[in-house]
Amino acid sequence: FMELETMTLESLINTKKATLIYIDKSAKVQDAINRMCDGKVGSLLIQSGDGQLAGILTERDILRFCATRSSELASTEVAEIMTRNPVTAPPHCSNEEAMTLMTERRFRHLPIVDNDKVIGMVSIGDLVKSRLQDCTVEIKYLRDFISA
Repeated sequence: FMELETMTLESLINTKKATLIYIDKSAKVQDAINRMCDGKVGSLLIQSGDGQLAGILTERDILRFCATRSSELASTEVAEIMTRNPVTAPPHCSNEEAMTLMTERRFRHLPIVDNDKVIGMVSIGDLVKSRLQDCTVEIKYLRDFISA
């Protein structure tokens, strides 16, 4: 019987081939919103001075800020509202483990870090899409197996 190999985050980001989008922590929130819209992404990464991951800015961070301080979008720095020390995963983490982590901790963007360097990022949407593809392959295999 065919055994499907466990997909890892590394294989997913290699397939995805997306560019990582960073923003400086001193940038204004309005600039971050513009960058997210231009890049059609739901989050931005923030690097520390030594190149490590300092934080992540998500749509949810911006929405919380807008709920009470929307008039300050042009004057507030990203550093003030970003999620500091975000949860990350290593490249060898399985897609299932990542999906469970994101569901339990209630976030939608997961930076993939190897040797203190961000090598990619996945969204919950990427993981769901990958899982659907896996299921489609498995169903086809089982149908072929049954009809043989």
